[in-house]
Amino acid sequence: MEPIPDQFMEFHPIHGSNVRLDHTGTQATRVDSFANGVCFSKQPLQPGEIFLVEIEDKELGWCGHLRVGLTARDPRGFEEVPEYSIPDLTDLGDSWVFAITRNHNKVVEDSEAAGGEGGDLGRGRRLGGGEAEDDDGGGGERRRSNNKPKMFFTDSHLHIENIRIPRDKLVGRSRPGRYSHILDDLFKTNALPPTARRSRIGVIYVPKGSQLADMHIIINGEDMGASAKGIPTTQPLYAVVDVFAATKCVRIVQVEYGFSSLQTLCRKAIQKHIIHRMAIDWLELPEALKHYCNRSKFPHSSPWPAFTETIREDSVTKMMETLTAFKVLCGKCGKGLGHEFINDGPEDGVSRF
Repeated sequence: MEPIPDQFMEFHPIHGSNVRLDHTGTQATRVDSFANGVCFSKQPLQPGEIFLVEIEDKELGWCGHLRVGLTARDPRGFEEVPEYSIPDLTDLGDSWVFAITRNHNKVVEDSEAAGGEGGDLGRGRRLGGGEAEDDDGGGGERRRSNNKPKMFFTDSHLHIENIRIPRDKLVGRSRPGRYSHILDDLFKTNALPPTARRSRIGVIYVPKGSQLADMHIIINGEDMGASAKGIPTTQPLYAVVDVFAATKCVRIVQVEYGFSSLQTLCRKAIQKHIIHRMAIDWLELPEALKHYCNRSKFPHSSPWPAFTETIREDSVTKMMETLTAFKVLCGKCGKGLGHEFINDGPEDGVSRF
């Protein structure tokens, strides 16, 4: 398959009436009610190109979660964006949307699903919607298949047919804090609910024969299978993200497919050999690159530089000093570097280093 050119992903300026985009066009927040949160990608997706979002915030009290999919309808053609992606948008035709649930998102193809049921293949056949979350009738086999032991990823790329997607951006990370290292491991094994904060969910389509494709949903680095088959590719396909119900805010995660940029390679090389973030400020580097490496730094009333996380997960060790503070030690030599102050970061639940 031809290499996928990296393009900066943004949300389309046409979206549901309750959605507000930030100035970069990469964060979508539903500001009212539980519906009218349908968003689209600004540009059509290329074959094998993933549209990846991270759940930034949730809102308690609603039933239902994020919905993602594809549509062959140009957003500019809507006089009014549908209130719901399911069923309003899908009922219009040429749209395939998958409802993300806490469980049972993996598509199980059996003889019945592989048969003739589900409509004309040329119009796209939807194999799973992820909506029967609490359905106990006949769902035992599916439940067993989804609860099989998870393993840590060892391959640097996720492979779907002949498509390779870098894993480093597919898996979410928790907010820096006391238990972040534990939560990060749970994200890596896909043990946390897909609807949790920091979970990363993407949609992609894979060419299958002449002018047809299958839609795949990817959750925290794991392919859920073909959730829709036989999607026509004669028209451009836009990503659909419905910021629905309990999902309050999502952010687009940019994915690099080819060689990493020079800036990214430099950042990784610097971070590999530096233990303490303050050391970056002392290096003779361009200010833009320092800022890129120092992106967790934030202003604080303390006279010392303040950060929300360490430069690498294994760069430090911690010892509890008080109920609200940890002594931070060098992960290599064990010398003291400073402290981690719980809940003293720029946001609630975020530490200050």
